[in-house]
Amino acid sequence: MNSVLARSQSNKALAILILWGISYLAARAALDAELHLQPTWLRVAAALLPVLPTALALWTIAGGLRDSDELQRRVHLEALAIAYPLAILLLMTLGLLELAVGLNPQDWSYRHVWIYLPLFYFAGLCVAWRRYR
Repeated sequence: MNSVLARSQSNKALAILILWGISYLAARAALDAELHLQPTWLRVAAALLPVLPTALALWTIAGGLRDSDELQRRVHLEALAIAYPLAILLLMTLGLLELAVGLNPQDWSYRHVWIYLPLFYFAGLCVAWRRYR
């Protein structure tokens, strides 16, 4: 019974993550298109499209962590303890470099930098899992 429930929850989490990915890619495609004829409210709606699926994905991930055992919780906490300071370091450095040399927004805008945050988290997971093995 527990394995069926776990598989069902895993499938639900995967579906939510796929929904998030599709909504993000759809928003990017709509906003990257050179459609200057669209009204502003439609562009804002496209930008806000992935907000709910993202919040749902984060809620699902947090719920999965609440249901995990003590070791998994500790590993994820350590991963966050690594990722958060790295994110602060990245954003602080980029902010100062922006003032110093004026970074190209086509390379270093929010839409390009956010991907580093989950990468920092996964790097933190690798460090933490190595520590607890």
